[in-house]
Amino acid sequence: MYPFEVYFPTHIYFGVGELRRVGTEAQKMGTKALLVTGGKSAKATGLLAKVEQLLQEASIPFVLFDQVEPNPRTSTVDAGGKLARESGCDFIIALGGGSAMDASKAIATVALSGRPSYDYMRGNPAGTAKELVPVNEALPLMAIPTVAATGSESNHTTVLTHWESHEKSSFTGPALYPKVAILDPAITYTIPARVTAESSADIFSHLFEEYLVGPNDVHVQDGIVESLIRQVVQFSVQAIREPNNEEARSTLLFASTLGISPFSRAGRNAGYPLHKVEHPLSGRYDIAHGRGLALLSLPYFEQVVMQDRPERLARMGRLCFGVVEENDVDAAKATIVAVSNWYQEMGITERLSDFGIVREDLFEVAKEAVRTGGGKDCIPSSRNMTVEDVLAIYEGCY
Repeated sequence: MYPFEVYFPTHIYFGVGELRRVGTEAQKMGTKALLVTGGKSAKATGLLAKVEQLLQEASIPFVLFDQVEPNPRTSTVDAGGKLARESGCDFIIALGGGSAMDASKAIATVALSGRPSYDYMRGNPAGTAKELVPVNEALPLMAIPTVAATGSESNHTTVLTHWESHEKSSFTGPALYPKVAILDPAITYTIPARVTAESSADIFSHLFEEYLVGPNDVHVQDGIVESLIRQVVQFSVQAIREPNNEEARSTLLFASTLGISPFSRAGRNAGYPLHKVEHPLSGRYDIAHGRGLALLSLPYFEQVVMQDRPERLARMGRLCFGVVEENDVDAAKATIVAVSNWYQEMGITERLSDFGIVREDLFEVAKEAVRTGGGKDCIPSSRNMTVEDVLAIYEGCY
């Protein structure tokens, strides 16, 4: 186990009905809020109106910024930061999924600094991120996740897309931890089946990526991850079949939060290799991040993890998917089949070719993945994945 430090300053309120705390918690954070959300879902469900009402009842003035798109763009973030500065907002409220929360973290950063968000992104050719990251100063943030997916309410990372160059990468810093996170499972009931499936695949990826390639002696963390994978597999299917099932929605929401928190990640020092392979795909083609991860995971298992660490893949299969084969190689193969069957049960059956991706472009996408995700000439995983390795993963699900 690698030495580690756990810093987790976020105050979490969890439970059905906890949305009622928005006003009283906002009173503790500042005098004027920038309320950040997407343009459709929160309005359509009435959730945005409810949050606005709670702020009004608490006498908290706010400015609405409802321009966040899936795979949030640096230009959007910069516009939100400018609006916060010009409007005198001294804290941010993120209402939405991972896109709204990631955008809000970046808005909180640039609202204070006045710099373009692209300056902070890993992979920026100008190299400014080396001076600006980690981010130690940003406006305080309240996160209200509306979907169990990214767990952005429990980490200090934001992922953005610079649309002009189609670069998708991240930046981090202790100031990006939300001060408060309100997790109310009831506001996730309206999430459609397609999004529930994609979100569950995202949670799964957060759990397996470091687990499969990290050290073998992190027994406490392995136990946490294995338990969470079992819960995600079971309750994702139940939530798709019964969208208003409180037990299923609550389990997925807290699994999402814990899955990317320091408690499950500590001591691994392994990172998220598959995320780095996926980012340029959603950055260029705007496909849903979770769906991209699901499609890529099967060839990643087959071509990389299966070849390098079949015993870890076998362990995940036995403890999380009910695989019974005794031989590790056979168990690893059975694990891949089990994961594929789970994806199909959730309705994830596509190939990359179904999203209008041109096969001849994949080599350039692979080079971009290595440049922004590896920083040198490879992406660290169970082995150092080269451009050719990444291209083979793309080809494997094309």
